[in-house]
Amino acid sequence: MGEENEDKKYGEAKKHDPKFKGPIKNRSCTDIICCILFLVCIVVMVACSAIGYARGNPAKLVFPTDSGGNICGYDKSVVSKPNLMYFDLLQCSKVQSIFLGCPTPQVCVEACTTDYYVYLESIAIETAGGGQDNTERNKLLCKYGVDPTAGTKSIQQLISDEDCAAYYLPNTAIVGRCVPSIFLTIFDKSQELVTSGNFKITTAGGTPVTGNLIETASEYLATFLSATQVVELVFKDIVTAWYLMLIFCAIAVVVCFIWIVLLRWFAGILVWVSIVVVLALLGFGCYYSYSQYYELKNQNVTAEFGVSELFTLNFSYYLRLRETWLAFGCTTATILLIFLLILIFLVSRICIAIELIKEGSRAISNMVFTLLWPIIPFIIQLAVVAYMGASAIYIASIGGPEYYSNGTDVANSINSVLDRVPCTPDNTTVGSFCDFVRYGGTDYIIAMEVFMLFMFFWLMNFVVALGQMTLAGAFASYYWAFEKPKDIPAFPLMSGFYRSIRYHLGTLAFGSLIIAIIQMIRVALEYLDSKLKGAENKVAKFMVKCLKCFFACLEKLIKFLNRNAYIMTAVYGKNFCTAAKDAFFLIMRNVVRAVVLDKVTDYVLFLSKFMVTAGVGVGAYFWFQGKVSLFTQFIPVLNYYLTPVIVVILGTYLITCCFFSVYTMAVDTLFLCFLEDLEMHDGSPEKPYYMSKGLMKILRKKNKKEKKENETDGNEDKAKEEK
Repeated sequence: MGEENEDKKYGEAKKHDPKFKGPIKNRSCTDIICCILFLVCIVVMVACSAIGYARGNPAKLVFPTDSGGNICGYDKSVVSKPNLMYFDLLQCSKVQSIFLGCPTPQVCVEACTTDYYVYLESIAIETAGGGQDNTERNKLLCKYGVDPTAGTKSIQQLISDEDCAAYYLPNTAIVGRCVPSIFLTIFDKSQELVTSGNFKITTAGGTPVTGNLIETASEYLATFLSATQVVELVFKDIVTAWYLMLIFCAIAVVVCFIWIVLLRWFAGILVWVSIVVVLALLGFGCYYSYSQYYELKNQNVTAEFGVSELFTLNFSYYLRLRETWLAFGCTTATILLIFLLILIFLVSRICIAIELIKEGSRAISNMVFTLLWPIIPFIIQLAVVAYMGASAIYIASIGGPEYYSNGTDVANSINSVLDRVPCTPDNTTVGSFCDFVRYGGTDYIIAMEVFMLFMFFWLMNFVVALGQMTLAGAFASYYWAFEKPKDIPAFPLMSGFYRSIRYHLGTLAFGSLIIAIIQMIRVALEYLDSKLKGAENKVAKFMVKCLKCFFACLEKLIKFLNRNAYIMTAVYGKNFCTAAKDAFFLIMRNVVRAVVLDKVTDYVLFLSKFMVTAGVGVGAYFWFQGKVSLFTQFIPVLNYYLTPVIVVILGTYLITCCFFSVYTMAVDTLFLCFLEDLEMHDGSPEKPYYMSKGLMKILRKKNKKEKKENETDGNEDKAKEEK
């Protein structure tokens, strides 16, 4: 009675339907409301993108902007001046946030400066010469429209009025920004910088400029410079060895295909050999631990703990104690016993899991084009990423320029902190300035960016769902073919894709919407966590960590349920909620089989991914290091020989993920079909099993139709003999 109630708790077993021959063809559209919502959101997304393309200007984000809001190398007035120069880079260290900009005049220039210069040297030369020296004045870096040779102002006045820079250094152009390069050439960064005329370089306020001050003021730019140099060398290596990397990736594709075909023979070997190895290691560990324990016991070695020993990190001390080996022995013996009990009770289910993995290999071998299917979702996802990236850039560049004033004289000491406030360029007081800082975003721009991020998650998950449902339809067609491969319908993959697009867009949108919402919550939690890093509220931090863990686990659970719901929808054409409920109840009625299959499949696929990736990676390592002497003439000259090796390993891993994702979907689909096959059929002529002979042999089941036919043939032979 209790077992019956337990069974009813998760629904009744599937009833036999004599008309059912695989994925049903007569079906209707599902989850129409969610489909309409999805299409409406796509229309809104396109509208947001159109607004961004119409009003945005990515040049604002790519090219530098001077203090007056002119885009260097882009606006007509400065189209020939692509680089940005800072008058006094030391002022950058005075602001508390990099987002408030660098409070010093900035102008566009044709090329960054290459020499050391300070205005005091020009004043000294003019004083010694007794008059204006245009050669020295032409060295000044000044604002637009300021002619230092006009003679209307002295050099000191030009510096005091911030018309010209008090000094400049050798600079390197990094993405259009002139960054001091002195930290790459001097050894003692604490020394004061001097010009070729031996004049100390100082700011307008008389502060000596040292290498340390410059490096501190441009720390984030300096880091970017060193990283850019590495990236440039890596990029050169990739360009040099691109064809060899493609060859290795092609080899990875071939190896993956061969591996999947061979899994029908090697899957069982992989699993059982691994089990034997684990048992052997646990057994040896148990034996060795007790051997050491009895050996030390016979030597009368006891534990004498002093204060120093309690907190020591010297593990050799603990290994000399018999208590340590007794703990090791008890632990390994317990684990060994648990492992043996699990193995004894689950051996039949492990055999079923192995047979389903083999059946998945046979299914893929009979429908080879399923291995090429991941390319289509991958291309669609690339298009989504490109579209969303471009739209986000255009939307972010809609905002207008924001200007800030420091409200403090620029001649303050280097240790002062400037409190920058918004201003307008034509409304500044003497002694302060109003310069461009950034392109600001209004509230609706932020809302648009958040909505685009949400749509990015929704579309990416929708594409994944489409790929899963298409494959589920194809593999279900394979399983429910009574005589394989004879009864497999033509073009099962295209049929699965057509049914998914024609009838189940709403179901795909529904499932992907749930995951997108969870991912948005996780993004919000990550943002909140970053804001709480400097906070002292330990409780709030703990709660955020717990919520992050909870939603990460929830996302994995929902993805698992969605995948099984898509399988049921692909077979029966049901809506999302009904399919998810049926799949969940079906799994819960066979929960032990489901867990064993999931873990065994994960283990086999992990080994497969590891072995393929490691094999191709090791081959690439020996190749690019020049260890293969026969082909040394084909090895290009590289800056870092590990660059192509890492690219090959990453590429191979992505390829294995694509190939084995098909395999995972095949096994999951065949498993659900197998469970329904057991519930709907009993092997009688009216209800024959569709499972493979290997599965029937493990379960000790047989289609009785074959037996009756044999008996009929035998009776006919006897009748002939009697006649």
